[in-house]
Amino acid sequence: MSIGLRILAAGPGATLQDAGRHGYLRYGFTAAGPMDPLAHATVNRALDGPLGATAIEISLAGIELTAEGAPIGVALAGGAFRIRLDGEPVPPAALLTLRPGATLAVRAGQAGAWCYLAVAGTIDVPPVLGSTATHTRSGVGGLNGRALQAGDLLPIRDARPGPEEVHALLAPWLDRKPESIRVVLGPQDDFFAEDQIAAFLDGPWTVTPRGDRMACFLDGTPLRHARGYNIVSDGIAMGAVQVPGEGKPIILMADRQSTGGYPKIATVIGPDLGRLAQAQAGIRLRFEAVSIAQAVAARRAEAEALSRPVPREPLVRTDFPSEFLLGRNLIGGVVDAVA
Repeated sequence: MSIGLRILAAGPGATLQDAGRHGYLRYGFTAAGPMDPLAHATVNRALDGPLGATAIEISLAGIELTAEGAPIGVALAGGAFRIRLDGEPVPPAALLTLRPGATLAVRAGQAGAWCYLAVAGTIDVPPVLGSTATHTRSGVGGLNGRALQAGDLLPIRDARPGPEEVHALLAPWLDRKPESIRVVLGPQDDFFAEDQIAAFLDGPWTVTPRGDRMACFLDGTPLRHARGYNIVSDGIAMGAVQVPGEGKPIILMADRQSTGGYPKIATVIGPDLGRLAQAQAGIRLRFEAVSIAQAVAARRAEAEALSRPVPREPLVRTDFPSEFLLGRNLIGGVVDAVA
């Protein structure tokens, strides 16, 4: 029997993503990859795998799956999703073993827009141009270039189980509030007067429901262009903040187009891409301008966090030190034993 993960149910937006298809933007191939690179790397790190290994990216529409052929260790993290293993609640950042016949259900929760599931082993799908990242608009990568759906079997090579009991992953670097997003101004901030750059930074801007893996659309007081809103099309980096003629910013994300012809007032720094991606519709945010040196320092701090093992804590304790016992009320009641 083959070993793998069987998809029992999947809403729109569940795809396979590795770190992305880099080096082909000049040919029109979008990198794709995870919307929240930090959460994606964290689940892989929790299983001692390569940070850019293929994992399942889960949207607000959720997913249900089970193991086939053997127990498979999985790690989950990202937004504050509701996760249940055979109906029992699991922390939103967790390490566990999914056994054949058991059902793991992941649903949208109180916060966050994306959740990631990595496996102990390798999701065995063929790479396209060196990457398994799914880009559904072009039908490239992942499982036949499409989103996951009920009935799919994801073959797992070198599968191994995880811990006997569910463990919570202690990854405080994923506790990111989306209300402030750091940006480096430019490359076309000179298309805006100083008061409009200040208005862009101050906001506030509201995340609209219109967004997807291609872009995040913001609503707020429109910005005015000082030099028009058409430029010679140039390359688009993930996080580029375009301002079209209507004056409301559009932030290009993982499935962005390769070039664009609207002026880009700023670019979201790499460590804040996941912070932005996890902002649900209705969230109000502002931008903070930082220097390139500050952006590099933030990236180094992120890399430092991922260079160490991800701490974990079992949900069922097998050790009971005195400080643990003293912190619990172990007396169920008091009786008078003297007749």
